[in-house]
Amino acid sequence: MRLPNERGGLPASLYKPLKEGDVERIVDEALRILEQSGMAVHSARARMALRSAGADVDEGSLRVRFPRSMVEDAIASNPSSITLYSRDGKHDAVLSKNRVHYGTGGTAIYVIDPDTGERRPSTVDDVILNARMVQALESIHVFTINVFPNEIQDKDEIDVNRFFHSFDNTTKHVMGGVYSLKGCQKVVQMAEMVAGTSEALRKKPFVSFITLIISPFKIDDHYGGMTCFLAAKGLPVVIPTEPVCGTTSPVTLAGNVLTHVAETLGGITLVQSVNKGAPGICGSVGSITNLQTMNHVGGAIERAMINAAVAQVAQYLDLPLYSTGGTTDAKCVDIQAAYESAMASLLVAMSGANYIHDIAGLMETDLTVSYEKLVMDNEILGMCQRVLRGIEVTADTLAADLIIEKGPGGNFMAEEHTLMHMNDEFYRPRLANRDRVQQMKPNDTASERAKRFVEEVRKADGETQLDVELREEILSRFWRVRVSTSAA
Repeated sequence: MRLPNERGGLPASLYKPLKEGDVERIVDEALRILEQSGMAVHSARARMALRSAGADVDEGSLRVRFPRSMVEDAIASNPSSITLYSRDGKHDAVLSKNRVHYGTGGTAIYVIDPDTGERRPSTVDDVILNARMVQALESIHVFTINVFPNEIQDKDEIDVNRFFHSFDNTTKHVMGGVYSLKGCQKVVQMAEMVAGTSEALRKKPFVSFITLIISPFKIDDHYGGMTCFLAAKGLPVVIPTEPVCGTTSPVTLAGNVLTHVAETLGGITLVQSVNKGAPGICGSVGSITNLQTMNHVGGAIERAMINAAVAQVAQYLDLPLYSTGGTTDAKCVDIQAAYESAMASLLVAMSGANYIHDIAGLMETDLTVSYEKLVMDNEILGMCQRVLRGIEVTADTLAADLIIEKGPGGNFMAEEHTLMHMNDEFYRPRLANRDRVQQMKPNDTASERAKRFVEEVRKADGETQLDVELREEILSRFWRVRVSTSAA
């Protein structure tokens, strides 16, 4: 039985950084920007689809302007609810209204090695271990492939390696960025083999894809082509945008939110122009600038505020949202990593963002994954879930009659009411040590417990999550998949 704290999809609209009227104004200005300024679209296939749907296309400058009515029609035709299916049926993530789910992400190029504690380039083995970790962590609902296999040199083989090892090691929904159109096509073929048919995959997609809007207001040939391919296939595709305050967006938070909204609505319009009704997912990833260096900042509280504001807009438009939270600029799993991740995770969760990626395991401004932090963040997310559940007030939970019955000085420890509610009323941490000092065992801190959990997952038998015969068939067809006998 899954406890309430572990279930995804809890509704939340507890934090709203935008005041009444702000949301409508931002949407209105986003539509004006797309109509008057538009986007630079470098993909010929994307320009063709947009022109056919009613956009004003200038082939000389590659500038595409979107009539207001065209964008409004795209918002109306895009599904308001999209399910990211799990293969076991136990961890489906329904992106709808203000329902909240959590997952990994980032495509980090480094990991903190669990043996040496040193930062090193990530490998295929790290894709495997991260998938196995997510399979074991109850508060992480979706596996967004979070590390890059640096040893794979052929860009057309990166995607099949990342997605195969994800399918092989977790039954939770797998989402990932894609690095080439050929690679993306191979992953879709692989997923269709797992599903049985292309129609079965389209009806219950256990895989989804992330393309990208290049801020400010650019759809490049690479991502534009893949967006069109995935939209035509009818598979879930996230079209996120990553504007950074002061460099690729205005320096103000409001200007950044507006850029987010306008850019991702341009992506949604492209998806709907290719295939009306296809499952497009808005995306919000950007952040603020370190004014001393002009670098991107990962752990700023303003980043959480931006993403919470975009969540408000997405809920107003009734569009599914892929958001960002839980990131940190810390270089190791220290106090900074804990407070930056916890604050951002809670704020974005309380906004009702549908799927919050990057929220577990990332550090060093999204460049590095720590396995211990992955476990720590799972605990933070369990606490966030308890906050979202709120306090249920019923005659049973108030227990007024029991209070009267016990009277002054009464004790509730042995009551049936206590036994009935004790297991699901509180969040029970995996890592936090709540013993008294006198009861503590040596090396029983939260960080040591996190290390032990990582080791337990590493030492456990890494059984495939695919049918064995199907697995061999996939490997024979996609023979350039690098098979590993050990994980990290």
